[in-house]
Amino acid sequence: MPAAPLSDLITQVRQCRQCADLLPHEPRPVLQAESSARILIAGQAPGTRVHQTGIPWNDPSGERLRRWMAVPPDIFYDPRRIAIIPAGFCYPGKGPSGDLPPRPECAELWLQPLLANLPEIQLTLLIGQYAHKLHLGSRRGNSVAETVRNGATYAPNYLPLPHPSPRNRLWLRRNPWFDREVVPQLQQRCALVLGSLQQD
Repeated sequence: MPAAPLSDLITQVRQCRQCADLLPHEPRPVLQAESSARILIAGQAPGTRVHQTGIPWNDPSGERLRRWMAVPPDIFYDPRRIAIIPAGFCYPGKGPSGDLPPRPECAELWLQPLLANLPEIQLTLLIGQYAHKLHLGSRRGNSVAETVRNGATYAPNYLPLPHPSPRNRLWLRRNPWFDREVVPQLQQRCALVLGSLQQD
């Protein structure tokens, strides 16, 4: 049986109700992708604002991420250039110290079929500890800081990043090398990869 086209697959994901009984709200899977995308943003799970709007990274975390990448919204939200496939597609609910972890069913059901339909990806941004764990497995460091600081280990395919959430202000203050060293590398890689798309 041939694999479903990416557009059909995304429609199936958006109709998914696998975790309906385990979520605090009606499922609203959020993602974007077209087969020509060169950058994959692999985050954790939508927050409440993203759940309400259905627009990925439509919150302060997304604003900071776009600054880190030096990418304007019109490019960021162009699925022909940038795919956005988080570890969990629906808002998982609130926990004692922030949002709950992404539901594992999303990756189990959908991740590999989606990635198989993205043959042009040159750079995957792994954002936050859950994305690090999902995509790097045992290769990741013992902490987010260790994984991010050793980003060259995962090049050229992956670039691990901390989560850009306002809750991470303390982490960013404690790790000033990230803004100084990693953000310029991130911007250079994004410009290079997106520039190659414009030349094709």
